[in-house]
Amino acid sequence: MISTHSAEEDIPTLLVKIFGKDRPGLTAGLFETLAAFAVDVIDIEQVVTRGRITLCALVTAPPGGSGPGSEGELRATVHTWAGSARLQAEIISGIGDNPSRGRGRSHVTVLGNPLTADVAAAIAARITVAGGNIDRINRLAKYPVTAVEFDVSGVPTERLRTELAAEAAARAVDVAVVASGLHRRAPRLVVMDVDSTLIQDEVIELFAAHAGCEPEVAAVTAAAMRGELDFEQSLHARVALLAGLDESVVDKVRAEVRLTPGARTLIRTLKRLGCQVGVVSGGFTQVTDALRVRLGLDFAAANTLEIVDGKLTGRVTGEIVDRAGKARLLRRFAAEAGVPLSRTVAIGDGANDMDMLNAAGFGVAFNAKPVVREAAHTAVTVPFLDTVLYLLGITREEVEAADAQG
Repeated sequence: MISTHSAEEDIPTLLVKIFGKDRPGLTAGLFETLAAFAVDVIDIEQVVTRGRITLCALVTAPPGGSGPGSEGELRATVHTWAGSARLQAEIISGIGDNPSRGRGRSHVTVLGNPLTADVAAAIAARITVAGGNIDRINRLAKYPVTAVEFDVSGVPTERLRTELAAEAAARAVDVAVVASGLHRRAPRLVVMDVDSTLIQDEVIELFAAHAGCEPEVAAVTAAAMRGELDFEQSLHARVALLAGLDESVVDKVRAEVRLTPGARTLIRTLKRLGCQVGVVSGGFTQVTDALRVRLGLDFAAANTLEIVDGKLTGRVTGEIVDRAGKARLLRRFAAEAGVPLSRTVAIGDGANDMDMLNAAGFGVAFNAKPVVREAAHTAVTVPFLDTVLYLLGITREEVEAADAQG
């Protein structure tokens, strides 16, 4: 049975550890062996790495001595069973439960492609320097990147995030730090930028290619995304170059849009986990509305190209979705979804996404410009959008299980 002993009780305990080649039945075999001594189970941990099992059981100690039911007999019996199972065993005496974890608990997710030993060493060392203790490490994914998660205690989350952001930048690796708690598994609202985030393209440049002015539009777009130009002014200037295009171009552009690798997996997994997903774009509803239907999105908002008599006029209609507008829409979507801002996630790449990233409970800069990476909670520099799932503590196995459920 699982013991109800308090962690502070000074009771004699034994840490029973077995390790060796894994196969079915080992966990049951160890506890069947321990059951003969009527010990209480205080803690259990088990991990299997490349087919090798390490199983630890912290149990109350039976009486000392060498008689029936004694600690001495337990030790002898466990070693005999382990030998018969071709395992090694180690039994360590002690007092009480594991020490209580320190205050300030966080999850640190590290993404590597590949994840090198020097990066792991540097992250672990920086956690120690910050005053944290690594309580547990587990792998979230091995594909399309290696993702590992450190459970850390003893240091405030914000301080740890600051420390590791510097290390991540120095090592060119992606690191996310989030506070531990039940909220991590609560349903979320995830809102994404579209151009160069959900999709690989800049939609206005696709239109511009049909108008024969792509280089001019691309240059203005790049300056706007770096934060060098006012977004609204740059939008009007670029759209004006599209005047006279036939509206049939809209269907051609929709067909040319390329989803970012992992986009479908990200959205499908989030939806199956009960999350809501939306997009906000400085692009155009003529494309985002189609994406909403195609991907089953809950929310979508963008600018609208004006079309009169079958031709693009070179103007947009309605409220402009700019930098401030994206943050405003995030808050609106959250209110409609019934999700507090603390459980919202925003993903974007450009300067006009920065207010949205700051307003969200968790902002992710996806293959973003330097100014955006510096402002976000964390950054992803690999070209797979579904890696965001690992930053939320979702494992590759959970993603595959969700796919298998249909």
